[in-house]
Amino acid sequence: MSLVLGLTGGIASGKSTVSHWLAEYGYPIVDADVIARQVVAPGTIGLRQLATLFSPEILTADGALDRQTLGRIVFADRRQLAQLTAITGPLIRQEINRQLVALKHAKKELIVLDVPLLFEGHYQQNADLTMVVYVDGSTQLQRLMIRNHLDEVAAKQRIASQWPLIAKRQMADIVIDNNDSLAATKQQVVKFLTQYGLQK
Repeated sequence: MSLVLGLTGGIASGKSTVSHWLAEYGYPIVDADVIARQVVAPGTIGLRQLATLFSPEILTADGALDRQTLGRIVFADRRQLAQLTAITGPLIRQEINRQLVALKHAKKELIVLDVPLLFEGHYQQNADLTMVVYVDGSTQLQRLMIRNHLDEVAAKQRIASQWPLIAKRQMADIVIDNNDSLAATKQQVVKFLTQYGLQK
């Protein structure tokens, strides 16, 4: 029987690093960020719906989604963000469910469901266990500003678009503290795998 791990965190908390390590150990990743890009790729119904809702200015010259332009629109206005989610959410959920069914059918020991909005989108219902990668607020802000080349206002807007990490920490079954070194974080991941009798 497959164990589905719902993996989440906040923007710039280190969730992707933990997901990468689990993939290196050979566990399949159902990655909501990858799926979110696929459902709005050129030629998809998702992209057509977004262009109709937000205007063609969100498209590049070659017809792809201009993520920076869309980001400026939706991260400055919660109503616009809700409209974006109303379009992409069902498409993402459908593909996540399809991948989970296929991996369970293949009897994978551990399936990692990597979803930034795990709790906000109620995806924890698809998981047997939930794990949050946690950092304190000031660390998160600094990492995001450096990683995405954002000023403080833009970085705070993006952080505010998600639930606070402290709330996710309280809801999760397992907390990976990523305030220290990468080695210390990886040690916590290995401990989790050992506790659940999983291969590493």
